[in-house]
Order: sequence, then C-alpha cells, then structure tokens
Amino acid sequence: MSALRILHIDDEPDIRELVDISLGLDSEFAVKSCASGAGALTVAAEWSPDLILMDVMMPVMDGPQTLGRLREIAATANIPVVFMTARAQGRELTHFLSLGAAGVIPKPFDPMTLAGLVKQYLHNGIPHIENSDGRFTARGVREAKALAECRSKIQTDPSGAYSRIEKLAQALVGPGATYDLDVVGSAALVVLRMVEDAQNGIGGPADVEDSIDRLVEAVDRDCGEDADAVSNTRSA
Repeated sequence: MSALRILHIDDEPDIRELVDISLGLDSEFAVKSCASGAGALTVAAEWSPDLILMDVMMPVMDGPQTLGRLREIAATANIPVVFMTARAQGRELTHFLSLGAAGVIPKPFDPMTLAGLVKQYLHNGIPHIENSDGRFTARGVREAKALAECRSKIQTDPSGAYSRIEKLAQALVGPGATYDLDVVGSAALVVLRMVEDAQNGIGGPADVEDSIDRLVEAVDRDCGEDADAVSNTRSA
C-alpha cells in the first residue's frame, strides 16, 4: 500500500517539527514540510500530496493566498487543503471553507490525535467531487439527502439537528467554492449562517428549513440524474 503523502506548510520551525513527529507516529504517512507558501507551490506541484496541511498566518504569502495560488495551477488545483489555525470559530470557519478549504484543524492540536484527524479528512469524502466538469459524486448526493432528513428533526430536536446540519453544510461549502459550483457553495454558506443566527436567537427554524431547501435544490441541479435520491427523500 502506498504511503499517504501529506505536505505541511508553516513558518514556525517548532510547529513543523511537532507535526512531523505527530504524523510520524503512523506508518501510513509520508510527510514533507515547507516554511512558506511560495516554497510549497513548487513542492506540491512536483510531489502531488494527497492532502495539504497549512497554517493561516504566514508572512509574505498567508494561507488563504497560498490556497488561491494552488487552485490556479493545474497540477495542484484539486489537492484538498486543511487549514491549521487558532482562528477556527464561527464565521472565521465559514470564511475558510468558503475559500475552498476542505476543513480546519484548531490550534493548539493534540499531537497524539493529529494523525487520526488527518485520516478522517482523507477517508471521509475527500475529494467530494471527482469529475473534471464539477459534477458531485454519490457522496455529495448523500450529504444533501442527510440534510433533507435533518430538516424534519429541527422542530423536535433543534440542538441535535443544528449540530448535524452544520457538519453537512460545511462539507459542501469547500467543494462548492473549489470546483466553481458557486450556487452550491453559496447556498451551503447561507445554511451555516441561518443555523448560527437561529442558535443566537436571530431568525428561527423556518429560516433554516428554507435555506436547506435551497441548498438541496442546488445540489439537484448540479448532480443531474444522480440527484434523484435527494429529490425523492425531500418529497417523501
């Protein structure tokens, strides 16, 4: 079995060493590190990592800027990027996902569990979209179907439903932005904002339900015939 190639980008040498040691605890990983976004562009294009872990705050070229450059290069455009940052709450998380990040790992992280977190990103649906024309895979359809099912639980179990809805919508924000599925990415962002507002006493369940309907409809359109399961679930 080939090793899982992880490229880690951070300007702090102590953090690079800690990540290297943490992932080195698992023999399935092969890790390379870069001290800057500019240096990572070349390494990523030549090495073709399975996943990129990247700091947000870096000099000269920060994480979001580096992600943008990676998306402009054919050899690196589809490599999943996970930000590692202390700024991993609320609207900041939503913003990072809207840029096309596959997810965020909060700092400080537990060195003993980092490998497991990285594997979750690798094995739980990255990439969400597989075709060059940007059509969702069956996993993307399943996420939308699960959203439609969570919608029916908002009135009876809002806390549990909102938590699940946030995770599902987050999984659709990044791929939507990365693969030019603007309607899907924007609709997923709206769901996240409506849930956040509802939890803060602004708006209510009806607003969340409406936003979910719009997101599921967007997935319907972008998935074509593969979205039949979503439509059937929603109408049941």
